[in-house]
Amino acid sequence: MSQTSPAVPSTSPATARRRPHVVILGGGFAGLSALRALQKSDVDITLVDRHTYNAFQPLLYQVATAGLNPGDVTYFLRAARMHQRNVSFRQGLVVDVDPNEQVVSFQDGERMRFDYLIIAAGATTNYFGTKGAEANSLAIYTRAQALTLRDKIFTNLEHAAASNTGEDVAVVVVGAGPTGVEMAGALAELRNDAMAAIYPELDPRRTHIVLVEMTDKVLGPFAPPLREYAAKALRERGVELRLNTSVAEVREDGVLFGDGNFLKAGVVIWATGVAVPKIVGDWGLPQGRGGRITVDADLRVTGFQNIFAVGDVALTPEPLPQLAQPALQEGKHAALQIAALVTGRGTTPFHYKDKGTMATIGRRSAVCDIALPKGRSLKLTGTLAWLVWLFIHIIMLLGNRNRLATFVNLLTKYLAPSRRTNPIVGDVPVFEHQRVDQRPLDR
Repeated sequence: MSQTSPAVPSTSPATARRRPHVVILGGGFAGLSALRALQKSDVDITLVDRHTYNAFQPLLYQVATAGLNPGDVTYFLRAARMHQRNVSFRQGLVVDVDPNEQVVSFQDGERMRFDYLIIAAGATTNYFGTKGAEANSLAIYTRAQALTLRDKIFTNLEHAAASNTGEDVAVVVVGAGPTGVEMAGALAELRNDAMAAIYPELDPRRTHIVLVEMTDKVLGPFAPPLREYAAKALRERGVELRLNTSVAEVREDGVLFGDGNFLKAGVVIWATGVAVPKIVGDWGLPQGRGGRITVDADLRVTGFQNIFAVGDVALTPEPLPQLAQPALQEGKHAALQIAALVTGRGTTPFHYKDKGTMATIGRRSAVCDIALPKGRSLKLTGTLAWLVWLFIHIIMLLGNRNRLATFVNLLTKYLAPSRRTNPIVGDVPVFEHQRVDQRPLDR
């Protein structure tokens, strides 16, 4: 194994007997799954992430729609050391990976050697080259994005209430996958349940939630009965579905569709597509469709013996969806392969176990497709599916405090009288425009 040279300082933990140094790039589902699987291995681990926390992405839309506090879905990455002593954490932005020298380079100039590397860098928003989309729409892939979106939504509502022009207010959600459907459903419930009480200046009937999808269906990967249920549930909540509709441009004040029609909107939410960070292309590793790093059957990067790629950034021989379950299973498998290699054993192929998919539309409304043995599946809709969704998402959270806080907040949101639920909001800039008919109170 490579030895640390004076010219390239290593931040691997110092031990009396130098153990193999495993570097994990990314503290998401895949990275933390790999970390846990190496808990009992005779290795030293450095977890690297640009953030100091893990954000539970499946519930970020609840933060963006004022249903949860950001802390409810956030886990401090350094807390992993409280349960696992062979771990250290390094916050930093990785700018280069030299697979031959076995060195990771950071933006601040520091370099870190590794014996084994697990790339779990995740993915970022894919705008598909749509004009103005990156500049004028908001994504919900990170905690910061969710908070920005939440504040933008309430800023628009406050300004509309203050200006009192009577104009329609529109929020456009682009993409009818699980994230888009859940976002549109949550926004519709916020409008339907709370707006009349907390925004008496606004007419809920003139506040529009528009879900745009370029195909002819919502929740495309789901079975037809579940797709049909979701579309019906969204329409019942007053969400306007624009199917078979492409987005040609996102402007500062709305969306231009592919058919030439323009829809004025105060907020545009981009909830479709993910892409591998562009910087990954500079790391000298083989890439396939969508820029994902190609891996062999055992999840080792093609052509390299000690580098693994997992999760959204990895392209397996049989491509898997960029979802939580593949990431969790791949992270664990890669870690077990390193544990085997450290002890002189060989690797084994990765086999994905499909556990199904689910999405929620809102209060007591969800769809679940649960995988069963022998290729069968259990399809649920309505209240039962919603309870399954709620249980699974709370269990998947990291940390008992997060589970309890999320349970209490969601229980309050969904089971308390709908008009008495207090949205969790942040800072909203003061609206400075004055109507022409306003006059000072004192003369």
